[in-house]
Amino acid sequence: MKIVILIIFILSTLQTNACADEPSSERQAELLYLLKHDCGACHGMTLKGGLGPSLLPEDLATKPKELLFTTIIDGRAGTAMPPWRDFLTPEEINWLLKQLLEGIKE
Repeated sequence: MKIVILIIFILSTLQTNACADEPSSERQAELLYLLKHDCGACHGMTLKGGLGPSLLPEDLATKPKELLFTTIIDGRAGTAMPPWRDFLTPEEINWLLKQLLEGIKE
């Protein structure tokens, strides 16, 4: 009986930790809005590029995820890309990157 309780506890902890890295559904909606509108202001409303480069999956596929993360969190000196460190957590940035790499669903 104790083993069953321990297994249930471990599984529920793993599930809770996995979900903790993902923003709430409300925050996900806010992040997608930010991506489409704030990021879209420079990267194009369809994210195909503009002042900033394309953010489509096929254009990001060859870029190291660490480079993409650093670009978002720290911005790019000498360009219009601002740092988002004060507005996004590392977990939110990783979630946004996952969405970009998989392709934003309309």
